[in-house]
Amino acid sequence: MSAIKFFSVYVLFLLSLNLSAQTARIKGVILDKNSEPVENVNVSYLNMATQSNKNGFYDLKVPANQKITLVFTHVSLKKISVSFVLSANENKEFNPVMSDQQEQMGEVIVSSNNKKVVTGVTTIEPEMMRKIPGANAGIENILKTLPGVNSNNELSTQYAVRGGNYDENLVYVNEIEVYRPFLIRSGQQEGLSFTNTDLVQNVDFSAGGFQAKFGDKLSSVLDITYRKPTNFGAGIEASFLGGSLYVDAVSKDKKWSAVTGARYRNNSLLVKSQETQTNFTPSFADIQTNINYTASPKWQWSFLGNISQNKYQYRPLTRQTRFGTIDNPMLLTVFYEGQEKDKYDTYFGALKTTFNATDNFTLKFIGSIFHTLEQEYFDIFAQYRIGEVDSSIGSQNFGDVAYTSGIGSQLNHARNDLDALIVNTEIKGFHDWKESQLEWGIKYTRESIRDRIIEWEVIDSAGFSVNPPILNLPKNDQPYNPYVGPLLPYQNVRATNFNSINRFSGYFQWSLKSTVGSTEVSYNAGIRAHNWEVQGETLQGKSQTTFSPRAQFAVKPNWEKDMVFRISGGLYHQPPFYRELRNAEAVVQPDTKAQQSVHFVVGNDYSFKMWTRPFKLVSEIYYKSLTDVNTYTIDNVRIRYAANNNAKAYAQGLDVRLNGEFVPGTESWISFGYLKTEENSNEKGYVSRPTDQRLKFGLLFQDYMPNIPSLKLYLNLVYNTGLPGGSPSYADSYLYQNRLNDYRRVDVGFFKVLIDSKMGKRKSDWLNNFKELAVGLEIFNLFNNQNAITNTWVRDVYSKNQYAIPNYMTTRVFNVKLTAKL
Repeated sequence: MSAIKFFSVYVLFLLSLNLSAQTARIKGVILDKNSEPVENVNVSYLNMATQSNKNGFYDLKVPANQKITLVFTHVSLKKISVSFVLSANENKEFNPVMSDQQEQMGEVIVSSNNKKVVTGVTTIEPEMMRKIPGANAGIENILKTLPGVNSNNELSTQYAVRGGNYDENLVYVNEIEVYRPFLIRSGQQEGLSFTNTDLVQNVDFSAGGFQAKFGDKLSSVLDITYRKPTNFGAGIEASFLGGSLYVDAVSKDKKWSAVTGARYRNNSLLVKSQETQTNFTPSFADIQTNINYTASPKWQWSFLGNISQNKYQYRPLTRQTRFGTIDNPMLLTVFYEGQEKDKYDTYFGALKTTFNATDNFTLKFIGSIFHTLEQEYFDIFAQYRIGEVDSSIGSQNFGDVAYTSGIGSQLNHARNDLDALIVNTEIKGFHDWKESQLEWGIKYTRESIRDRIIEWEVIDSAGFSVNPPILNLPKNDQPYNPYVGPLLPYQNVRATNFNSINRFSGYFQWSLKSTVGSTEVSYNAGIRAHNWEVQGETLQGKSQTTFSPRAQFAVKPNWEKDMVFRISGGLYHQPPFYRELRNAEAVVQPDTKAQQSVHFVVGNDYSFKMWTRPFKLVSEIYYKSLTDVNTYTIDNVRIRYAANNNAKAYAQGLDVRLNGEFVPGTESWISFGYLKTEENSNEKGYVSRPTDQRLKFGLLFQDYMPNIPSLKLYLNLVYNTGLPGGSPSYADSYLYQNRLNDYRRVDVGFFKVLIDSKMGKRKSDWLNNFKELAVGLEIFNLFNNQNAITNTWVRDVYSKNQYAIPNYMTTRVFNVKLTAKL
């Protein structure tokens, strides 16, 4: 089917759907000044009304897209009147506190959902992030259930979006760009995500076609806002994998507020479930704070700080991996000696100030410093044997190795050190001009990198050393003839790089929301510019500049049905960061160009009612055309770039997500994604990119027992078709287009809520000391599926074959968790 036919069918499908009337929903819990639930409160708008139950809970359906005034009345408490403007099918939670002293009048609350709909942004509830189970629970755990977002490593917080790699995603916290470590190579070494979910207030995610105000990356934007507490609070979480603690604090005059969180994690429970038996004592810890100060109604200040320390003591012992086919089963057995000692320490601080000059003009200044000290030290000696397994049913040796087809050993050595300092200063402006909004920003970044890489690998197979095939050395045909040439490492990377990069970037964008007839129309257009220059002790790169125009357009027809149609796209650039400048030999290429991508995204949001509950179907088709592509290979989650811009590529696909209240009062979703991404290097033809994950299915589900609502279930299911399996060192990747097996994983959690503020307090019960208290059991990889992240390539010296042996991830693991809030 051609692209035009496909698009036509897609639009006709959307237009043919049955839709419902435009309404919204307001719900919440009504409390008194002592935080006790208030029963029998009348909640009304015109002729619509309801009453709060004994737990103070109320739920009312109201008209959408118009100002409504909700009135709360009680026989012994003063009236509350609050005005809202809600979008169609919006679920608004409002928890009023009623007083016996004075009546309360609320300002008009305008929903921000419309803005997020027209820009194609997905909003994720913070509470969902904290509850959904996962081996690496948090924001990234939820992202991996969305269409277009892929990962086949549950021990990693990294994710690929619509054919991009891990380095192509922007992450902001309070409008401040945050960074991830440079030398990371293995999922089990990755530690904690920067984002502490205990501190989060709002999460927005865009998978492509994003606005000019966001930075210079090719794939996605994760925009996170930390909360500003209004009263004291605290919470704690503990499990077999670690724990966390947070505290909310507010000064008496309400000018100062702070939210601070500390986390500790140990992945031993997960790593020890892998096929490689190890002595592994990892420890990941960090402390993070967000401090806010309101100097005056016009001037606010905030500070975001983070210190993290990640240590790894890794001593592999043995490994057994079965592979091959039913007719020809094989077994790899490895015995290890040696150890790995890695450490990553990061320090981050950012100061932000906001000045509201007038009602229509706001200025923001942001300054941040990121410092990372990283080391990877290891010496690991491995002796391996590949054997053919006796598959004869009834044989006394069934399942044992019947014939050894290859033996060998290898020694891996590394002494890698990196010291990176990144300093940012930025100023932003926001203007309300007539009916439009104007935004602009200017940013300077200084990156200073001190990097030493020493890595080598020696391979010995059947008694002789294997030399790298790229060198013109004498033929090595031992044991038949003696070898007289030099003995060299099979791989040898040595480099010392002291580099600095100066960057100037800026943007300007214009937004307008208007009405054409009875149709709502939204426009956004902007442009980014980025200039950079790479300098070093022995090199000087040329100054390079890119310009990136971007635009979004959305239409919301005044139909009985609730639909929004979106088109977005533009020219996107990714100027190279340090790792993208470093080629396979670890030599910096200062004139590496920015990768360039043309995005085109067509989307639709369809809101409707099913079982009298709100649902939304979000679908997007997209196409990306990439030039000046910096090709790469992936070693677990470490990316090695070629740094030569010698390829072009494309990515195309379809993303669909249906979310809503499959169970009353809870949000769940089902997602489906189709992706095809290929690249063409040096005009050799198109082959799959390392992130070419064709099909994706995700399910995030919340449930509770109707008769025991305090007993809850959380389910996280992901199915991805297999990624390309890579190729051996020095091999032509065009000759190795095999794929890993499909990735299938189900994580489930069962929780008993002992107390919840919405349930009301009990009389004379020690549980009243808590606002929330829950205990639960989590089962990771419920069905014990064998999922592989990469292949290990092992050679058989006799047959000259290279076997692709999968590196399997974690098996079934049980975890107990306790959460509490004060």
